[in-house]
Amino acid sequence: MSAFKGLKPILYGGREVWPLVEGGKGVAATNHMSSGAWAAAGGIGTVSAVNADSYDAEGKIIPQVYNALTRKERHEELMRYAIDGAVEQVKRAHDISGGKGAININVLWEMGGAQPILEAVLEQTPGLVTGVTCGAGMPYKLSEIAARFNVNYLPIVSSGRAFRALWKRAYHKVPQLLGAVVYEDPWLAGGHNGLSNAEDPRKPEDPFPRVKALRDVMRAEGIADSVPIVMAGGVWFLREWNDWIDNPELGAIAFQFGTRPLLTEESPIPQGWKDHLRTLEPGDVLLHRFSPTGFYSSAVRNPFLRSLEARSERQIPYSRVEAGEHTAQLDVGVRGKNFWVTPNDLARAREWHGAGFVHALRTPDDTMVFVTPEERDEIQQDQKDCMGCLSHCGFSSWKDHDDYTTGRLADPRSFCIQKTLQDIAHGGDIDKNLMFAGHAAYRFKQDPFYSNNFTPTVKQLVDRILTGD
Repeated sequence: MSAFKGLKPILYGGREVWPLVEGGKGVAATNHMSSGAWAAAGGIGTVSAVNADSYDAEGKIIPQVYNALTRKERHEELMRYAIDGAVEQVKRAHDISGGKGAININVLWEMGGAQPILEAVLEQTPGLVTGVTCGAGMPYKLSEIAARFNVNYLPIVSSGRAFRALWKRAYHKVPQLLGAVVYEDPWLAGGHNGLSNAEDPRKPEDPFPRVKALRDVMRAEGIADSVPIVMAGGVWFLREWNDWIDNPELGAIAFQFGTRPLLTEESPIPQGWKDHLRTLEPGDVLLHRFSPTGFYSSAVRNPFLRSLEARSERQIPYSRVEAGEHTAQLDVGVRGKNFWVTPNDLARAREWHGAGFVHALRTPDDTMVFVTPEERDEIQQDQKDCMGCLSHCGFSSWKDHDDYTTGRLADPRSFCIQKTLQDIAHGGDIDKNLMFAGHAAYRFKQDPFYSNNFTPTVKQLVDRILTGD
């Protein structure tokens, strides 16, 4: 078929594919059905290898239940689930693709056991995976792993500076397998992103000069313009990116779609989640920093996220001795008398206490947040049940190596991300769980393609995208 503005296929993994990448979304929001169908339509499908589902003999999803007594042992259980699930998803996606397009896998470098999980998955799926996309951290070892298994690697970065650091330290040793560089716009993309301390979350920047700066870094390091930069975040209609296609300033450009594939027949997310996407308005997706990874991330501002916002607003600094402005002894929410706050904060704390937020939980930043008894019980139980899904978890103070602790106080302002993402992906209440989405999700409601509750197949969506819409 003809494509928008003569959008041309690219050579990837020895095969011509459309420069359209399905964004990998874990936990279980992208699986073999969606990624296999995306590849079958001629694009690059992406299996999420972040604690993916595996199946029993009857084809039913195996619940990821953790029976071990210690965090370390539960972490080992989690790794087994992760490997089994990702291998199964890759094999099924490959079968569905019918030898068309390409299948990538996506991992978060900050997920617990990322390196051994990735190595085990690639070992068990020879010839099935074309490339590995990886972000959420600085995955220096990605190129080394890719070389060992002869697959492409596609680092996910949010600036030229981040890519330069990766290239200088490691990637320059494996230039031949650099499949593409994914530029993930930190203000527009859903899920975790790479917003740095030098950037203002409230002041989005135009992606064009940032991508041009990334290409300049790549050129300075001798990387050919034929190695694509994948624009990820905020991509909806290709016609809106007309000036990017065949632009000699940018070199080869591909486009990643993360949010639009959520609303397809093959998308594995529950119907309630799909239905809610159709109702969103501009501003309904929030860029926030509640994730236990410590990264910024974007998700639908539903009651779950609003409760985290409210919890952090019920927060006051304290000291253990009377000092400076901390001249009032806190007499609500805590045991003991060695908590000193400002007189104004004492009044606020008493007000919260009177409203039912009767427990004060300390944070790693010498503050405390006020929560209800139910919230306290859930926070403490979730921290106790930690299964080590991250390399470093702010919520539970877990670390996946050495002494298995970050050494910091567990942070009650955050949440157990594995629990909530597993729950929403498998039919849990959409108001009580984290619902990742990109900032363009409001366009489901505006785009006539989705009118009259139409839900496309992946093939119909890819064909539509190729028209420019």
